[in-house]
Formats: sequence, structure tokens, C-alpha cells
Amino acid sequence: MGTKKEILTKDKIVSLYMNYVLEHGQNPKSVFHFAKANDFEEAEFYTFFGTFEGLEKEIFNLFFKNTLELLDKNPEYQEYDMKNKMLSFYFTFFELLTANRSYVVQALKSNSNPIKNLVKLTTLRDSFKKYISSIITDDYRVQQEKLQNFQEKAIQETAWMQLLLTLKFWVDDASPAFEKTDLFIEKSVNVSFELMNVAPMNHLLDFGKFIFKEKIYSKQ
Repeated sequence: MGTKKEILTKDKIVSLYMNYVLEHGQNPKSVFHFAKANDFEEAEFYTFFGTFEGLEKEIFNLFFKNTLELLDKNPEYQEYDMKNKMLSFYFTFFELLTANRSYVVQALKSNSNPIKNLVKLTTLRDSFKKYISSIITDDYRVQQEKLQNFQEKAIQETAWMQLLLTLKFWVDDASPAFEKTDLFIEKSVNVSFELMNVAPMNHLLDFGKFIFKEKIYSKQ
């Protein structure tokens, strides 16, 4: 009897693709060549992905998903405040990236046009923004309901830019064990949460409401 063929899964394709890119120093020329090199049918690839671009986006999103799975296994994580959840996310996420650094760096530098490299992060961006929304607490929300939606979007976009800056710093980091990236994470998260302090904003809005009422009612 012949050897039973291994069942192809989404994770298996991801693993094969990352290995191919690392071993050949470039992306496969076509799905046909990629499938043939790994002894499976081209049609099997399309069961999971429509294009290599979609596969590359999913790889970065899998780093994100795996990060959340690891965090959820820590019973203390759910009790953390927003700042400590962010720090835990960053350290866990970049630990996973470091374990796959060769692929990540190559993927983010493969095209001379940086915009095309950033396209690979679009699915990660959507997932990360949803994550940010899920961990925002009342400590960082303005009291005025009409401003909360605007504020949430601003926090999401700011957090995403911070993640991109940290990713760029990590890619360029040559320090042992990427210790400079750890310092960058800690300092940048601390600064971002200092800037997110909404107490002055709430006081300013309350003062504005007071002035508005005084102006309106004083004329009656």
C-alpha cells in the first residue's frame, strides 16, 4: 500500500508558502508552480485562498489571532486594565513575529514600493481595530455620547499607527534579543495612554456646556 497523502489544510498551505518564500528568496511565480513544488493540486489551493495576496494578508492576521489565543489562556489577562492589555498584546505579538522574523522581514521588504508591502497588513488592520474597540474602557471615554464614536475611531487609528511604527522599529532593530524594541513598546504605550487621558477633555466639555447654558439662559 502506498503512503497515505497528507490532508491539505489552511494552516498547512500557510506553512508551505512561508517555507517556499524563505527557501527561494521570492514568491512563487504562480499557484500552479507552488502547488506542483509541494505535491498538491492547484484546485486545492483555491479551496482556502483566491490569490497569493489573500494568503499573505491572512498570514499576518494569523499572527494576530494566535496572539489573542495565547492571551486568552492567561486568566490574569481579563483582569488587566486597557493599558496592560495593550502591553501584553504587544509583547506577545512581537514574540510571535520574532519567531518568524525571516519571513516577516522579507514580506515587508519584498517590494520596492512600501505601499504594496503595507497592503499585506490590511486584514491585520481590521482585526486590530476591532480589538482596540473591545478593550477601550470608560476610563478612556469622554462622557458625552455624541463624541464617543468619533473618539473611538481616533483611538483605533492612533493605535494602528503606533503598531506600524513599532513594526518598523522592530524590523530595523539590531539589538540583542530585540531589547530596544521592548523599550520602544513600553515607552510608546506609556506616552499614548498619557495622551489619551480624557479627564481634561471632560472638564473642558463640561465648562463649554456651562458657558453655553449661561449664554442662552441669560438672554431669556
